[in-house]
Amino acid sequence: MNRVSLVGRLTNKPELRHTNNAEVPVARFGLAVTRPFNRDEVDFINIVAWRKQAENVSNYLDKGSLVSVDGRIQTGTYNDKDGNKRYSFDVIADNIQFLETKAQAEQRRQQENNSQGPDPYDFQQNQAENQDLESQDDIYSNMGDSIALDDADID
Repeated sequence: MNRVSLVGRLTNKPELRHTNNAEVPVARFGLAVTRPFNRDEVDFINIVAWRKQAENVSNYLDKGSLVSVDGRIQTGTYNDKDGNKRYSFDVIADNIQFLETKAQAEQRRQQENNSQGPDPYDFQQNQAENQDLESQDDIYSNMGDSIALDDADID
C-alpha cells in the first residue's frame, strides 16, 4: 500500500501551472516536516496537487502556511541538461487540509517579519546545515547515555 500523511509548513508559495494538452491545473510546493524525535531536524518533501485542489492551494496558501497532506509517493527518472540520469521523488496529494486560519497566518507572518533569526523554511539554508552535520565524524556523540535493552525487559 502506498500512502503517506504529512503535517508541515510550506517552504515556498505554490507554483501553479497547466498541462499543455488539457489545461489541467497542477501546483507544486515544498513542505518542511519536522522529525518526531528531534524537532531540530527537518525533511523537505516535494508535493504535487492537481485540478481544483491545485487552484485552492495556489490561491490561499503562502510560504509558512501550516497544512496536512494525505497522498501517495511517486518516483520518476529523467535526464538533466548534461545527459545525467536523475531521480525524482514527489508526494501526489489526494487531500490537503489548511491547519491555520487566515488571521493565524497573518499573525505568524508579522512575528516572522519582526524576528531577525534564520528562516526555518529555507530549503537551501537547511540543506547546508544538514551537510555540516553529516560531515561530523560521530553524529551520535550528542545522544547521551546508552540504554541496554534485552528481551527480559519486554512484558
